[in-house]
This record gives sequence, structure tokens and C-alpha cells, in this order.
Amino acid sequence: MMKGSVLRDAFISAANNISNHKQKVNALNVFPVPDGDTGTNMSMTISAAKREVQLMDSKATVAEVSKTAAGALLRGARGNSGVILSLLFRGFSKSLVGKAEASAADLVDAMDAGVKAAYKAVMKPTEGTILTVARVAHEEGAKALTAESTETGIWQTMIDGAKKALAETPELLPVLKKAGVVDAGGAGLVYVMEGMQQVFQGGAIVELQEESGEQAPTEIPDERNAAGLYEGEITFTYCTEFIVLKDAERADAQALRSYLESIGDSAVVVDDDDIIKCHVHTDNPGDALQNALRHGALTKIKIENMREQHADNQKAVREAMTAGFQYAPVDPSNAYGFVAVCAGDGVEQLFKDLGVTNVVKGGQTMNPSTDDILSAVHATPAKTVFVLPNNKNIIMAAEQAINLADREVRVLPTKTIPEGLSAMLVFDESIDAEENQMNMTKAAEKVSTGQVTFAARDSEYDGHKIKEGDILAIENGKVTSVESDIVKAAVKITKNMVKKRKGEAGFITIIYGEDATEEQATMVELEIKEKIDPDIEVALVNGGTPIYYFTISVE
Repeated sequence: MMKGSVLRDAFISAANNISNHKQKVNALNVFPVPDGDTGTNMSMTISAAKREVQLMDSKATVAEVSKTAAGALLRGARGNSGVILSLLFRGFSKSLVGKAEASAADLVDAMDAGVKAAYKAVMKPTEGTILTVARVAHEEGAKALTAESTETGIWQTMIDGAKKALAETPELLPVLKKAGVVDAGGAGLVYVMEGMQQVFQGGAIVELQEESGEQAPTEIPDERNAAGLYEGEITFTYCTEFIVLKDAERADAQALRSYLESIGDSAVVVDDDDIIKCHVHTDNPGDALQNALRHGALTKIKIENMREQHADNQKAVREAMTAGFQYAPVDPSNAYGFVAVCAGDGVEQLFKDLGVTNVVKGGQTMNPSTDDILSAVHATPAKTVFVLPNNKNIIMAAEQAINLADREVRVLPTKTIPEGLSAMLVFDESIDAEENQMNMTKAAEKVSTGQVTFAARDSEYDGHKIKEGDILAIENGKVTSVESDIVKAAVKITKNMVKKRKGEAGFITIIYGEDATEEQATMVELEIKEKIDPDIEVALVNGGTPIYYFTISVE
């Protein structure tokens, strides 16, 4: 039987193994543009679990370890591949609830639960991806399982099944076959499973190679939670934090929240499956803990005197705030708030001008985690917070914040910056959230987006032979031409988008990035008027965006 300490070390080993091989996984990405690469996203996602489980006692059960890992994975999830990985282990964890140790059969059942959770969460599951690799891994394990099966043996069988499925992914996805690669997410999962197996077999944890460059989490230092979190007068003395391990029969998160609000301020109560995370500023921390015991056992208790630490922490907190967000309780008079993900000072200002409360810095090359987005949501003092991911690889991570937030969250499936801007333009404060979500989504869907960037790698994609450094014209996510000049590429793609509108295009916005000049943007504008329509309205915006020379919308 597998002990919790073994599973704990296996998660650490898995995180190190995918970190060591992330560049190999990144190289499998078919789309040739610079992006939030699969290997990096999966590595950063499971490294969030590593940071949590390595603090656990060796006496922890497999249920406790898997639950801790699953919670950290969920909050640390980046990109679609990272979210799916977190969902696999979330299901895995739920299957191990109540178990001190795990048998071979338990591991097969846990993998089954993980696969079902991941498939259920993806609206349109695509075969030939990480989902297929995980599913076949379970199927092979289930077929081989007998009363004599060992945990090590059955896990190896599932790894062999995963490798078999991975090798066959090009037959399921033509784009992989054409590029001559296997699925990147599936490859990442194999590295994760192999890292775990090294520990299962009795070996040492895979060592993290220095050159792997594991990145630190984008989180705020602990000082943010204590003295100095709120500028101005300190009303209550003690910053009190703890986690309630729910008692299934007695736990009532809403009742606990009401009580904490009655004895202090800045109360935060996040109801998450089997735990309730709590934070309150109060003069009576003992009362808070005593009341919380009615709902279950307590863990990770932290009480700090904010008056004592306030002066010393002011400088540290101000520095922390430049990298993070300050929690803001819901203001009952504030119906709506907005969080947008984007990169570039000009684009960030555009969103703020349109009413966005908080901006999460990120996008194409740095997909923010669920926790990054959740922090921005909790810094938005509104009853309902709309989130605009503005990138197809960030939508799933944003959606995970819906059930973690202490206020209503609605994620708009915006895939580009122009889609997000168009969605904001139709927001109507006088109508309800449901109707606004529908109207904003429809507005985003009507936008055609063109992007001009460079090829990050040699590739053959959508019928184009692409060399590293080539200029790519991309229309609504599809490469339409390969050029040598950014102005020519921008004009060509704009002309194509206008033509498809069949005379209905009336407005063009050109956002130029940090690697394009105003003179080049003006040249694009002049050529559009000369070659397309002299009367069409064109707006130039200095977005300061990285990666993309131009982002063009036609409406």
C-alpha cells in the first residue's frame, strides 16, 4: 500500500521532472507564434502543488496529500493544459477521500475519476490531446488490474498506456501529423507520471536541474495579509486567518461569514469543497476561532497584531502592492466590476477608460494563473465581477475562479484584445448581469481580429512553410500569409477582413505594439485608405503590447 509520504514525494518529483523537460514540451507546440507554451504552463501549474505538499508532515495520509496538491494545482493553473492537469488531479483527489493509504486499485480508480472530471469540464473535448492520453492510461490500467497488482506495477502500466496514446495523437489530429509532432499536453502528462513513478519505485525524488529555470509564483508576500494591508486607520487589532476542515453535518460557510462580519471587518470566507478559508480583522481572535470550531476542525491558524507591525510593514506592503492586488470587500451599492487580462500600458489604459477596475498583466507569453485572476476579482469591490481573459488560452483558468470567489464571477469568452474592448463598449449598467453577459458576448463574437507577429520557430502550418523570424499575418487565430514586412502584412490582413465584411465594415482600429513605431502605424493607415476605402474610419492606438507588432479590429 502506498503511504501519504510517498505520494507527497511523488508530486515533488513530478514537478521537477516536467520542469526539467518543459523546453522539450514547448518545442512540440504546433502554432509557430510566441505563446504561453504548454511545457511552461504545466510546469508552473504543478510547481504550485510542489510548494504546498513539501511543507506537509510525513504522517499525512494519501487523502490529505492529494487534496492539498489538488487545491494548489487549481489555484496555480495556467493555460488550458495547466487547467486540465489540475482537473485530472482534482478528480484524482476526490477518489482518494478518506484513505490513509492507496492500493493499486485505488490508483486506477483515482485516474478514472480524474479523467472523468477533465472530460466533463471541457465543453468540446478533442481527441488526440492530453485528454486522450489520460483516458487511455486509465483504460490500460483497468484492463491489467488484478488482485495481485502492485501500485508500482499498475502505475507503470498506465504510463505505458499514456505513451502508446501519445504516439497515436498525430493520427487523431491532422495538424499534429502535418507538423510531425505529438501532442504537447499529452507529452507533459507523461513526464509528470514518470516523475511520480521514480518515487513509487523506491527511487529518490527527481532532482530539479538549475537550467530548467523554474519560475517563482506571481504572488504577494505574506506581509500583505497582516499589518498595513489597508491604508489608513486600523480599526481592529488582530489579523486572524485559519482554515476550517469542514464537518459534513455542521459546516455552514454563510453562517460563519455572518459571525465574522459581526465581530470585525475585512472578513473573507471562501468555501472550497471540504475546507473553508477564513480571514478577519478583529479585537477578539479567540471568539472567531471558537465559533469556527462549530463548523469543523481548524488548521493553519495565524494571528498577527496589526498595530504592532504596521509601521515596520508599510514599506514592504507598498512594494507588494505594485505586484499584486489589495483585497476589497464587496460594496453592496456597487453592482458591477470588471477584470481584464492584457499586456501593454496603452491597452491597459484603454480598458480602464472603459470602466475596467483591475487589470491582470499577462497574455500571450505569460498566461496568468487562476489565483492571479482570483486575486484581481477579490480586489474588485462589486457584487458581480465580469472577467475578460482576452486570450483563448486563459479562458479556462479564468473559469476556475468562478467557484473560488466570494462574489459572483462571470467570465466572458473573449479571445483577443479587440473582442474584450468591444464587449466593454456595449455594457449597460441599467440591465441585469445575465443580459449584459449575453450582449457583451455577442458583441465580442462580431469582431474580426487581425494580428501581425513573428514566427518563433520553423514550422509548416495551415499550408504555409514558415521559418523562424518570418512575419506572420493572423486572422481570427489562423495564419493567412507569411511576409517579410510588418506594414505589408498589416495592410494585407486588413484588406482581407474588410472584404469578408462585404461592405459592412465601417470602423478599423489599429493597435501598434512596443516593437512597431507610430510612423509604421501611420503608413498602414494611409495604405488602408488608398487601397481599401478612402472614407473608412481608422483609429491608431499606441498599445505598447509585446509580441504583436499590430493588432487590428474591423467592425
